Amino acid sequence: MKTVILAGGFGTRFSEESGYKPKPMIEIGGMPILWHIMKEYSYYGFNEFVICAGYKQHVIKEWFADYFLHTSDITFDFTQGNKMIVHNQHSEPWKVTVVDTGLTTMTGGRIKRVQPYIGNEPFMMTYGDGVCDVDIHKLLAFHQSHGKIATLTSVFLEQQKGILDIGGDNEVHSFREKSVLDGSPINAGYMVLNPEIFDYIEGDDTVFEKQPLQRLAESGELMSYSHTGYWQCMDTRREKDILENLWSSGQAPWKKWMD
Repeated sequence: MKTVILAGGFGTRFSEESGYKPKPMIEIGGMPILWHIMKEYSYYGFNEFVICAGYKQHVIKEWFADYFLHTSDITFDFTQGNKMIVHNQHSEPWKVTVVDTGLTTMTGGRIKRVQPYIGNEPFMMTYGDGVCDVDIHKLLAFHQSHGKIATLTSVFLEQQKGILDIGGDNEVHSFREKSVLDGSPINAGYMVLNPEIFDYIEGDDTVFEKQPLQRLAESGELMSYSHTGYWQCMDTRREKDILENLWSSGQAPWKKWMD
């Protein structure tokens, strides 16, 4: 099963860093937050990724093209005809497709653009700027158990994200975008989507968090997997510092993999 990661936004709140790199490439512990997210999925055995790139998409492509340079010791021997020796080369068991989904394309449009790389199969989808310790296997099992088109992961945090009205059966009865802080569960991403989702997306101008999710909720096709563990987005410098401090102290909840 493939995992789609939205990584094409401008990241305007990180003007000092996003001026030369997309927000998913901003580093936590010396590695892009995109890498952290992929390591989460890889821990559960999901190793095929489709990255929806846009703003400065070449940075993402170049980073993966030189991945082994980032993770290995290198000897450049100019006495032997510019010979390069890679020591202790480490590679991930990943297949990564980076798709230029457009500079100004909205979130729904980016998902629609990678349809040819997904095919007629269910897939994972998340955002390229947040980490979580959700059990992906349990999330997938929940999605497969109810037979609806879409499952999103919900968390209870006092933040202004997509607000959910969830019934006792975990069905999402309504979805509304950013509003006042009211203690409602919010959309944390980490979704599982059936291929029918593409029928709910019109084109590049479609914001996934608006009409598609609203229509799914209205038609009873959107379910919520409640997560009571850790989740943190990285929208601001303060949130980046929170993640950095957790990582450097060895207390990052999302890090389940072994080095």
